[in-house]
Amino acid sequence: MWPDQDDPFTSASSVSSTSPVSAASSASSVRTPDKSASAGTEPAAAGTEPAARRPPEKQRGRVVTRRTQVETSTTDQRLLDTRGPSDWVHTDPWRVLRIQSEFVEGFGMLAELGAAISVFGSARTRVEDPMYAMAERVGRGLAEAGYAVITGGGPGVMEAANKGASQAGGVSVGLGIELPFEQGMNPWVDVGINFRYFFVRKTMFVKYAQGFVVLPGGFGTFDELFEALTLIQTRKVTSFPLVLIGTSYWSGLLAWLRDTVLADGKIKPADLEMLHLTDDADEAVEFVVQASRRPVVDAGNGSAAGEAGPGGNGGRAGNDGNGGPVPPD
Repeated sequence: MWPDQDDPFTSASSVSSTSPVSAASSASSVRTPDKSASAGTEPAAAGTEPAARRPPEKQRGRVVTRRTQVETSTTDQRLLDTRGPSDWVHTDPWRVLRIQSEFVEGFGMLAELGAAISVFGSARTRVEDPMYAMAERVGRGLAEAGYAVITGGGPGVMEAANKGASQAGGVSVGLGIELPFEQGMNPWVDVGINFRYFFVRKTMFVKYAQGFVVLPGGFGTFDELFEALTLIQTRKVTSFPLVLIGTSYWSGLLAWLRDTVLADGKIKPADLEMLHLTDDADEAVEFVVQASRRPVVDAGNGSAAGEAGPGGNGGRAGNDGNGGPVPPD
């Protein structure tokens, strides 16, 4: 929280009292106009406005407000006035702390997770749908290979992948999201975190996974898929395998990418190679496991940056092969 905002720990007045700008403003606000100066015997310094004509001004930390923007109450008054409105908890500065707390909570819970794969798909997939059994088999296979399974924590495909991982003795993670319609965390999640903000949640999906397995889904699934494609294309992440399960479901999208987007020059042929399409759960698991364990070649010097697999992170951008930070150039 910045000192220019309403918060229970910092008084704006105590900050402004040590500020040279604030001191000058306070002095000008109580200065009595000099009659001799107004008569022209002592003109004001160039570039300054006589105090008598200066608009009302208030210093709040680093923020200066004037004219109609000057508030009649003080920060301390609003803090101590229990009869006043509580709208301040919904303002953007307060949200910054709330967002920060979500990052801290997520980082703290997942920092020691180890190697993991994120599995995505529709929350509307029913238990009797073949894709439910497919997701369950993917979760089981990943757990048996030593990988944690990360999902959105909801029902459908997410529940199936968590179930497979949990029943195989693996770590089953659910990253939930606050929605107008409550889904709740599925019962197969061993480590669950609920988020208010999609962008914080999506950071966790990418940061703590070595790859994505994507089953048929809706807008949310497409959002996560295309964010991963963008991060790979722009080299924000490296050695990040993407597997699509369901040939009949994804073929239309891949055909459009090839025949329209690629043909129009909006992407390169190599961009389509970022996706691996299959109808086999075992093949999907084998692909992401082998791809995430391959050494990463640094595009700048051709040297291997590290490898993933249990205990590693795939030499992700910004990290070395052991999960530690890469020193700046």
